[in-house]
Amino acid sequence: MGLVVQKYGGSSVADAEGIKRVAKRIVEAKQNGNQVVAVVSAMGDTTDELIDLAEQVSPMPAGRELDMLLTAGERISMALLAMAIKKLGHEAQSFTGSQAGVITDSVHNKARIIDVTPGRIKTSVDEGNIAIVAGFQGVSQDTKDITTLGRGGSDTTAVALAAALDADVCEIYTDVDGVFTADPRVVTKARKIDWISFEDMLELAASGSKVLLHRCVEYARRYNIPIHVRSSFSGLQGTWVSSEPVVRKTQAQGEKQVEQALISGVAHDTSEAKVTVVGVPDKPGEAASIFRTIADAEINIDMVVQNVSAASTGLTDISFTLPKTEGRKAIDALEKNRAGIGFDSLRYDDQIGKISLVGAGMKTNPGVTADFFTALSDAGVNIELISTSEIRISVVTRADDVPEAVRAVHSAFGLDSDSDEAVVYGGTGR
Repeated sequence: MGLVVQKYGGSSVADAEGIKRVAKRIVEAKQNGNQVVAVVSAMGDTTDELIDLAEQVSPMPAGRELDMLLTAGERISMALLAMAIKKLGHEAQSFTGSQAGVITDSVHNKARIIDVTPGRIKTSVDEGNIAIVAGFQGVSQDTKDITTLGRGGSDTTAVALAAALDADVCEIYTDVDGVFTADPRVVTKARKIDWISFEDMLELAASGSKVLLHRCVEYARRYNIPIHVRSSFSGLQGTWVSSEPVVRKTQAQGEKQVEQALISGVAHDTSEAKVTVVGVPDKPGEAASIFRTIADAEINIDMVVQNVSAASTGLTDISFTLPKTEGRKAIDALEKNRAGIGFDSLRYDDQIGKISLVGAGMKTNPGVTADFFTALSDAGVNIELISTSEIRISVVTRADDVPEAVRAVHSAFGLDSDSDEAVVYGGTGR
């Protein structure tokens, strides 16, 4: 008997019919001889609606109380799903994150998992039950307060439980048939990827691919938990994310290893903003002062570019990107330390977008960079920042140029599918 952890996103449990469809899929996994643990998100757009409601009551709600509010969404989903499973004749028990043993740090709204002690979950499935766990939430080790894990937290909950339970696989069910070479909402000819390495998936996730979140993939790689990304709206095989290529059985060829492509895909992100620190003295320690200020404000940054200093003034500009939601905090923190850093001014731009080309084969294939920039040039897209790694090239452009840029790069690298257009079942993304 195997143990399977399944995660269902908000679009999969958006209404009563969706919950009943998910219940049938879970029961099928149980009838196939598996022990099953299901992790659920809040129904549809419940989390966004709760955030909007909180902001109507208080423009800056306290983190602790906001976490208490937001975790209600997942608790509704888990209880309804347990009821639907019981109606199908199988026993199910629902658990909040704290009851499931998800232990976090004490940072509200974006807590990190530091331990999972799934004793109650293990006992429940050993007794023959299907365990339903509320995703996105845990309990602080220090304060014992309820915490939330931030966007995509249910994915991380599922992988963390799979690691703690030594599960055979973690299945992430969403509203598309797997991981695609680009967002199928932007590129209708995007191709589904059969297998992708943890490393390539990490780069895609960090670059804006929404089907899996970066922290989830990072956790899976650390504990070597295979992830199977698939749709809860169809019975098709999805995308395997693992350390080694999977072996698929076909009638014509028997066992066939899935090969990795040169280019895994094109990701984009329009949720970031750009801060430029103008007139920074070009001397040792200045960049450290800037980014220490940002770090002390608990802000994560992405791309960093420093211009060559002007010979006449000895001053330079340093630009970096960060989440739009952290923009005001970053500006305030830098302004408070303006005298200590010694810069002239700050510029803030939240109308940018990032396009990234990802693939492990890039480092051994000359011409990839040239082809990437040629595609952007032919599409009339201007580049503002450039960042590279061994398996990724990222650029910042105007936000309005992102859809056309993604489609141009996707086509230039031969990623367009010759078959039917990719299907998006849920319509909103998760």
